[in-house]
Amino acid sequence: MKTIGINVKLPEKPCEDKQCPFHGIQRVRGRLMQVEVIKKNISKTATVSFYHFHYISKYERYEKRQSKLKVHNPPCIDAGIGDIVLIGETKPISKTKHFVILEVVKK
Repeated sequence: MKTIGINVKLPEKPCEDKQCPFHGIQRVRGRLMQVEVIKKNISKTATVSFYHFHYISKYERYEKRQSKLKVHNPPCIDAGIGDIVLIGETKPISKTKHFVILEVVKK
């Protein structure tokens, strides 16, 4: 197991996934976000959602918007539905996956 340069708790289970940042060749660079898992697939993929504020200049106010992302869910972390997780940006894993789960913050 290797350290990834980010202060996160290391996973306890080993895995053979090459897209895992702890046991494989994937490197984490770019954005880090804390988000909620809303869907979990069999193919090591999870869907996460987060809220952000968008400014509307006509009304000089902000509106709350929701975004969804597909992220890689390594077998050593295996986050479930409803978990709050820390995700990090990586190089593209597939057509829609550009993030990987680094740590489960809250179950």
